[in-house]
Amino acid sequence: MRDLKAVGKKFVHVMYPKKSSALLRDWDLWGPLVLCVSLALMLQGGSADSKDDGGPQFAEVFVIIWFGAVVITLNSKLLGGTISFFQSLCVLGYCVLPLTVAMLVCRLVLLAGSGTVSFIIRLIVVVAMFGWSTLASTAFLADSQPPNRKALVVYPIFLFYFVISWMILTFTPQ
Repeated sequence: MRDLKAVGKKFVHVMYPKKSSALLRDWDLWGPLVLCVSLALMLQGGSADSKDDGGPQFAEVFVIIWFGAVVITLNSKLLGGTISFFQSLCVLGYCVLPLTVAMLVCRLVLLAGSGTVSFIIRLIVVVAMFGWSTLASTAFLADSQPPNRKALVVYPIFLFYFVISWMILTFTPQ
């Protein structure tokens, strides 16, 4: 129960990002694991053995998220970041929450239809949640970097969330 409350508090920190060390202080990987698995399951196409299912397979999404987070964390550490490896993974993983919400909204919009209006709604939702994820993660991670290297840390974060957003936006179920 205590861990569930801690995960919930971290979700609140991501949904209302402010410069705070609470997310960094007590890191865990339960929330990022749940978010990654749920996003991968929602991005999973129709049937597991079909080649034209319109979406990435579970393992592809899982690997892109975790490998991307590891690369960003290593980049941050090599540029002189002051937070630990697992603190960075925790922040990057929890900041996938807005994109997971975007995927849920996009799936609901796709149930209604797949026309131009549907695409515009999905585009607006994904762009907004992409900005939210990027803003939330940089609010936590940028302060741990030397002032002259913040842009070198923020750019890979931008690309990481952009790739995930692109997977969400281009998803078409069968």
